[in-house]
Amino acid sequence: MKYQLEQGGVITLTDEGIKQVQDSPLWNEDLRPTTQAEHHWRGVNYATLWISMCLCIPAYQMSAGMIALGMNWWQAVFTVFLGNAIIMIAILLNSHAGTRFGIPYPVFARLWFGSKGAHIPSLARAIVGAGWFGINSWIGGTAIDTLISAFFAGWNNIPGHTAITFIAFWLLNIYIAYKGPEAIRRLTFYAAPILGVLSVILLIWALTAAGGWGPMLSAPSKFATIGEFMKVFWPSLTGVIAFWATLALNIPDFTRYATSQRAQAVAQAVTMPLTMAAFSFISIAVTSATVVIFGQALWDPVALIAHFHPIVIIIGTIAIVLSSVALNISANLVAPARAIENLWPKKITFGMGAIITGILALALQPWYIMENFGNYIFGWLGTYAALLGPIDGIAIADYWLVRKRRIHLVELYKLDGRYSYAGGFNKNAIYALALGLAVAILGLLVPGLSIVWDNIWFVGLFVSGIAYWLLMKNDSSLVNEDEFRHVTMVSKEVSV
Repeated sequence: MKYQLEQGGVITLTDEGIKQVQDSPLWNEDLRPTTQAEHHWRGVNYATLWISMCLCIPAYQMSAGMIALGMNWWQAVFTVFLGNAIIMIAILLNSHAGTRFGIPYPVFARLWFGSKGAHIPSLARAIVGAGWFGINSWIGGTAIDTLISAFFAGWNNIPGHTAITFIAFWLLNIYIAYKGPEAIRRLTFYAAPILGVLSVILLIWALTAAGGWGPMLSAPSKFATIGEFMKVFWPSLTGVIAFWATLALNIPDFTRYATSQRAQAVAQAVTMPLTMAAFSFISIAVTSATVVIFGQALWDPVALIAHFHPIVIIIGTIAIVLSSVALNISANLVAPARAIENLWPKKITFGMGAIITGILALALQPWYIMENFGNYIFGWLGTYAALLGPIDGIAIADYWLVRKRRIHLVELYKLDGRYSYAGGFNKNAIYALALGLAVAILGLLVPGLSIVWDNIWFVGLFVSGIAYWLLMKNDSSLVNEDEFRHVTMVSKEVSV
């Protein structure tokens, strides 16, 4: 029986395949595989997607903060570009499954962890999303605090004034998401270009105020030896990689709509690293200029705009708030709220999931994460790299090494299907994840293994990926070539 159709490298369910699972509790309109008609995203769609995501305040801070750590401008740019090029490999490897089979991230995760075990990587992604939600709320709240301080001298004398603006902005984000998160996505269309234009204007100001490119980029590296540089380079590189490690997991949510593998792969491989490098250069150059102009590296744009005329502060605050709200809700709140909702769909609504996400964001203390760049790059980005690296490794190993890109789509939506494993959990994935996390804990606690922690995304990816591959090599859930061809009809027509 032919349950799925392969056409131009894209596999969709046949009518018979849909009949088999359309009444399953694991099937709904959000989770089903995309149809051939829904594969309509071309390269330009992925290019604009990445440009809009890269032009954000956290990306600016991540790059600018490397100057505060002691790097010079070219060391920082190189670190950012290399890290993004590395994570793009993982993004492209996981993108392939989304395009080929049209499945979203939660369904993709069923392959590795099982129908119930998929909650494990989904909630891991949710925790990180909640953390980013808190960080963006803090950025927006402190920007508003800076604006009020510029116009009302007594504001800074009010106890907890920053906490007041932060909570107010946090509540605004929660309210908008609770009432209708889809509407806020439209703001990203305006937020990213506005931030991009203002970044260029900021670069022009820095170039003029610092007295040209020479003085602007003259801030030397603070590292006297290669060894001193490496102690900062490795954890910084891990931080850059971790920045998009979340997208490396749930990128199938986007590539499931691609017209072809070439369309999504070329556009992503070119656009993301170059956009991040260009935007990073602006943030790094401006931060280098602040060393010349103000005598210190101002890596936080909110702290930087506080030095300007009140009118400039107004414009800068509007841009930061607009960017924070638009990107925060669409990129950082919707995914974790959906994951929490999915834990108990009959009792937990999306609105309740949004509120729980907001509370979790507070528990992660964004004010502490953003207190200094060390907390941001070494604490926040480095810690969740330890969590997501092993999951990235399991996902890549499963699709490319274990299953060899052969999936039986119908089985993904059966409660008692081959991908339900034992009681809905794949114990081999849990063992592999636990091993990767154990290595991370050793790297954190044992002084002699600090190099492991500094490179924990790499270590976790390879340890868990290899362990999973060895454990799953002969698993009964695998689909061999003959079975795959038995359930798959191949069309000679090419998808467009």
